[in-house]
Amino acid sequence: MDKQTRRQQSADYKRQEVQSGIYQIHCTATDTRWAGIALNLSAIRNRLWFGLRQGSHPHRQLQQAWAAHGADAFQWEPILALEEDPERPDFERDRLLRDALEQHCLQSGATPLR
Repeated sequence: MDKQTRRQQSADYKRQEVQSGIYQIHCTATDTRWAGIALNLSAIRNRLWFGLRQGSHPHRQLQQAWAAHGADAFQWEPILALEEDPERPDFERDRLLRDALEQHCLQSGATPLR
């Protein structure tokens, strides 16, 4: 890859819009669900799967299910993408995400990942 292409790809990456939201992980083998908050929905799945493959995910129940059933038994899906508002303070965004996570867990029976 030449220098100009690398610079262009780097600039494109920096310009990409980051979207916060709620996601869900579903273990199809046990029909167990976990839900969490992500400040970057497009990157959270790779981060989660990396930690689970390494055996270093902090949520013990999720890590044990991964070890027992393997990666093929797990599905990831975004549940809610929060509209970005440059006028909204971070603490308000965080409160909205926490409230949405709590509501989703009550409705779906998912275990919150915190």
